[in-house]
Amino acid sequence: MTLPRPRILDYTDWLARERGRHFDVGTPEGYDALWRWSVDDLEGFWRSVWDYFDLGSPTAFERVLAEPVMPGARWFEGARLNYAGQVFRHADRAHAAGHPAIVHQDERLRERGEMGELSWPELRRRVASLAARLRAMGVRPGDRVCAFLPNTPAAAIGLLAAASVGAVWSICSPDMGPVAVLDRFRQIEPTVLLACDGYVYGGIAHDRRPVLAELVAALPTLRHLVLWRHLDAQADAAALAGPARTLHDFADCTGDDVPLEIASLPFDHPLWIVYSSGTTGLPKPIVHGHGGIVVEGLKGNVLHNDLGPSAETGDRFHWYSATGWIMWNSQIAGLLCGTTIAIYDGSPSGRHGSADWGTLWRFAAEAGVTFFGAGAAFYASCLKAGVEPQAQADLSRLRAVGSTGSPLAAECYRWLWQQLPRPGGREIWIATISGGTDFAGAFVAGLRTLPVLEGEMQVRCLGAAVEAWDEAGRHHVDQVGELVCVRPMPSMPLYFWNDPGGERYRSSYFDTYPGVWRHGDWIRITPRGGAIIYGRSDATINRHGIRMGTAELYRAVEAEPAVLDSLVVDLEYLGRESYMPLFVVLREGQVLDEALTQRLKAAIRDALSARHVPNEILQVPAIPRTLSGKKMELPVKKLLLGTPPEQVFKLDAMANADAVAWFVDFARRRS
Repeated sequence: MTLPRPRILDYTDWLARERGRHFDVGTPEGYDALWRWSVDDLEGFWRSVWDYFDLGSPTAFERVLAEPVMPGARWFEGARLNYAGQVFRHADRAHAAGHPAIVHQDERLRERGEMGELSWPELRRRVASLAARLRAMGVRPGDRVCAFLPNTPAAAIGLLAAASVGAVWSICSPDMGPVAVLDRFRQIEPTVLLACDGYVYGGIAHDRRPVLAELVAALPTLRHLVLWRHLDAQADAAALAGPARTLHDFADCTGDDVPLEIASLPFDHPLWIVYSSGTTGLPKPIVHGHGGIVVEGLKGNVLHNDLGPSAETGDRFHWYSATGWIMWNSQIAGLLCGTTIAIYDGSPSGRHGSADWGTLWRFAAEAGVTFFGAGAAFYASCLKAGVEPQAQADLSRLRAVGSTGSPLAAECYRWLWQQLPRPGGREIWIATISGGTDFAGAFVAGLRTLPVLEGEMQVRCLGAAVEAWDEAGRHHVDQVGELVCVRPMPSMPLYFWNDPGGERYRSSYFDTYPGVWRHGDWIRITPRGGAIIYGRSDATINRHGIRMGTAELYRAVEAEPAVLDSLVVDLEYLGRESYMPLFVVLREGQVLDEALTQRLKAAIRDALSARHVPNEILQVPAIPRTLSGKKMELPVKKLLLGTPPEQVFKLDAMANADAVAWFVDFARRRS
């Protein structure tokens, strides 16, 4: 295989030619010089991104960055654009070169040996049709359009249609329980819901119409339900909407042949609302803007992930994800640079009980994937299952693999190098990234021109002023510290929905170091300029790459009459396999037997998802709490990760210091 020229070299050639700036990104020192310029001269760097990708605007912007503060930075004021417009400006060229917009497969297509394909003109036609129907429903810029859909072309069509109208998009995966979905959608008061009747996972069809009826009944602002009959095309769904709402058929809404109208929007017009759960309260509804997501998506996917327009490179980009994970947004963003995206909906391990971890590799081969991405847990599962991808499928087109969601263990690097092709005679490029839902991007990522070291992410991302800080706010190299970003980025949240004065936004990221973004990860910046992520520094659950707040789990668990109190921690750390114990305090006379254990697991599975079922449930005498009554999740987590108890518990600042003894003993027994 002849590898295409790295896109970062095209960019640095452009910088030299157009800006007179010369950087040799073939060496760590040369990339470090480029990175330092990108974070020291934010206006110069982000202007170069705008010009290099030729984004254009019908109106001029006054300056790139009007207010370089966090929070509150104002970017490209006066510029106008639209996420959907950026996607479709590549359509004609890619189609003329014979490349589709989307190739896709779900479990039912797989059973039939079929691969779906959506051309660029057909994608545009379906988006135009749905956008016209949304406008006819009365949807206007700023209205919320929500979705309860799996990872299929229907979800991509919905996002692009909402974006073209200027509506604000938000999506939840249909495997999520009604509590988790309503905790999200009720906050943002949608007017339209796009939903499926069910989905197939692991060979099992899940009818979600009862859940959908519950959602519709609990969302009083809904005026329209657009139903995709995914499981049963003949299903009677008239009762789902009820008398107060209009029921529409998704197939009808995407079947018209009308021109695509794309609203010209301010740079900071809201594009979507995504959710990042903290340790208390409802999930945080994070609002990102069209412009910030476009420039971050292009920078990340092109300059770091090395994706190119399919018309030039033939790239096909796959990142296995459910729609509730920010990596779904990242995969759709492949369309921004004209790349064909390859999406798969279903279990990565085949039919229920089969443990077939070759499923996604065979999909990648059949879809002609060139960049294959997944959560780190997927690669660990393949390694443990003894999967030999090349023995199962022709992966000769594959030239890169991506990983995120949790640290990728060193043995997984070795497994990938041993098991995957050697494009151009070299070990396959492993592009590990780490970022977050919070800013819909990456802080650390890959760079194709530099060596890959096992266990280490290659570089800090361009434009991301990432450092490792100690408690006093001092930056350290080669020491573990809090991951902070000391300069603003265009894709940082515009605001949280329904957060008057921005108090919740500020407390989420800027409470520890005022004016500096604290992300909630442990990081070490290596002397080479790479980075190692050591897991969450707060108590948020990052279960198999899917973040979920502990408060959501507590609501499900403590609804069980036998449970008085509970505490959960996620002990994923430094590439170890995730271990999440749940501790429960029971009412007097109750015992944690097998029946109660199964009821609690079922409650978590139904309310949240199967991913958030704990590894173990243990009965404890009491949950450690502060004097103000807060559960001491982070101290318990630090204790179980090996920190001495005297360093994590301040007994005189506790409401029940005697609760600590059980956890200290448990930590000692686990060590």
